[in-house]
Amino acid sequence: MKRYSLVIFLTTFSLFGQNSATTCEKLSKINALIQREHVNPKPVDDSLSVFVFDSFIDKMDPSRNIFLKSEYDIFSKKYRLNIDDLIKSNDCSFLMEISSVYKKDLLRNKAILEKINREPIDYELKDTIRFYKKAFPIYLLDSQVEKVWRKKIRYQILDDISQTSKNLDSVKANFTSIEALAKNSIIQNELCRINTILQNDTDFEENLYNDFCSYFDPHTSYFSDDSKSSFVASLSKEHLSLGLNVSLNEKSEIIVDDLDPNGPAFLTGKIKKGDQIVSISNQKETLLVTCASLESISNMILSEANKNIVLTLKRKTGKNFDVLIEKQVIKDEENTVYSFIIEKEIKIGYIKIPSFYADFEDNTNKGCAQDVVKEIIKLQKDNIKGLVIDLVDNGGGSMEEAIKLAGIFVDRGPISVVIDKNKTQTTIEDPFKGMFYKDPIVILVNGNSASASEFFASTLQYYNRALLIGSRTLGKATMQTILPLEVNDKENFVKVTVNKFYRITGKSHQSIGISPNVFLPEIYETIFQKESNFPTSLKNDSINTSIKFKTYFKNSLIEQITKNSNQRIVNDSYFNTINKINKRIDVLVNKPKTATPVTIDAVFEEQNKVSSLWDDIILFNSKSIDLNVYNSNLNKYLLAIHPLEKTYNQFQLDALKTNHYLNEAITIIEDFNTLK
Repeated sequence: MKRYSLVIFLTTFSLFGQNSATTCEKLSKINALIQREHVNPKPVDDSLSVFVFDSFIDKMDPSRNIFLKSEYDIFSKKYRLNIDDLIKSNDCSFLMEISSVYKKDLLRNKAILEKINREPIDYELKDTIRFYKKAFPIYLLDSQVEKVWRKKIRYQILDDISQTSKNLDSVKANFTSIEALAKNSIIQNELCRINTILQNDTDFEENLYNDFCSYFDPHTSYFSDDSKSSFVASLSKEHLSLGLNVSLNEKSEIIVDDLDPNGPAFLTGKIKKGDQIVSISNQKETLLVTCASLESISNMILSEANKNIVLTLKRKTGKNFDVLIEKQVIKDEENTVYSFIIEKEIKIGYIKIPSFYADFEDNTNKGCAQDVVKEIIKLQKDNIKGLVIDLVDNGGGSMEEAIKLAGIFVDRGPISVVIDKNKTQTTIEDPFKGMFYKDPIVILVNGNSASASEFFASTLQYYNRALLIGSRTLGKATMQTILPLEVNDKENFVKVTVNKFYRITGKSHQSIGISPNVFLPEIYETIFQKESNFPTSLKNDSINTSIKFKTYFKNSLIEQITKNSNQRIVNDSYFNTINKINKRIDVLVNKPKTATPVTIDAVFEEQNKVSSLWDDIILFNSKSIDLNVYNSNLNKYLLAIHPLEKTYNQFQLDALKTNHYLNEAITIIEDFNTLK
């Protein structure tokens, strides 16, 4: 028996040593690439050690119910200030040591959960639970583990039960039957998550690589080949697709939201809106949705390597069923520019740009900018007198497309200054002479408008070419490129930040975002994550420039139109109500919470506050206006030729007819035409 154990020990040690060397070798290559290409590389020192160690532990144990304090203290003393030295000495065995203890603790927790599932839960026990917004210290003692898990499961069950009815008496009357189902479901989900982690060794390494990369800035990251394919596909308007859109419901279940009538999912005839996706398989690996990460699900669906996908679905009334779908290259309606006409006193064009997509695979120059030009041509045939460009929730994409698009609307001159790692300033000039479109423009932005969106919007803003309305943007003024870890390496990539860009005035919106000319409140804006929320985001700075440029509209005109809009907003009941709702959201989400008693009464009261707020948001959203929005004559003709696109087109139309932000944008363009 002793000899057998020794063999196992030696074999394990040998494998750990091999894995350690491979991990360190890859980290060294990642570091070499970043040091060579990054716009602001940092030394690999104790600061990196602290960041990587803290990030790695925090991701492994965000709820602080896995590692014991004694284990953490040992790791912290050995590694928190030494990871940089260990990487340099080609010793990454710390990863195996930490992950081995982590897996041991997960197995302990698994046994505890199975025990809790077998035994009744005492709901009369007096206890409280506290939720922390940010990471908090690891405190767990061996004697506390079961107690902590019992309290967590008890709270989750009570929270689940509280959502079954808005009447507390009804909840209490049916408590026993509801509790049994909720308990089994919650514990099985927890067990599934644990099993998923135990079965995926590579996740530890990839997390380490990404923690290492994100020390340099939030947008530098490691990509495996699948991750790279998914990222590139997300920037393309045409790619292999299942042809369905999904959303998360309040229980974090993935629900089919709608189906593209041209897509393969719809054509199976078996999938309906509202179906719950239980699992996803590429016929080699199956991901159970309740315990797989959204990233792994996204990678499996988007990866070009997985052409055939099996979805296991569940309908509200019925058993699970499987559907085999062969992905097809279809037009991605969610990632393609589209346009409409809005008419009040005058006709005004509307163009939605969901992202700055580009065709990365061939050299046809097709992309977002060219598609915008096509839509403008359609709109001009109907004699529009102004244009609204919608960048709400546009997270960016191809910077080249943003440069082209800015050139379409700017007459001539510089549009940005870019800096590389050598601090070399390069002025980006308008790539086109003259303006393709000359009438007034309003751009809609929000807190999710980022990167290429911010580049384009800020260019038109400082040229007084467009007036920006909405909320402050995300604050990303950097450019990234995807590079292989080594020449001819087709499996490992790093998306690395290679440039910072500035307005031609020398100012930057990095970390602070773009301030629109007119601020319009948006529901949930207080909980949007901004660039400044990331601890390693590059700081805001300015550069000296002596670039001269000529604005399109006079400052006095922009100031007068902005003043008129602000006066309307102050007295607008719709936007005033949003401000009130956001204050309630802020209290629920951002304010520190007091300890909550783990009782049905206390949990129901807490859940009722959330439900009440949600009901008010739904009721508020139903208070709509009715704008006169319709298709251009050319788009009407195209819809007649392609009738299958009418359903999605109607969905877009209906959404715009009730859009208060669009209504204000139209009024601003009417002001432009009156005052200019």
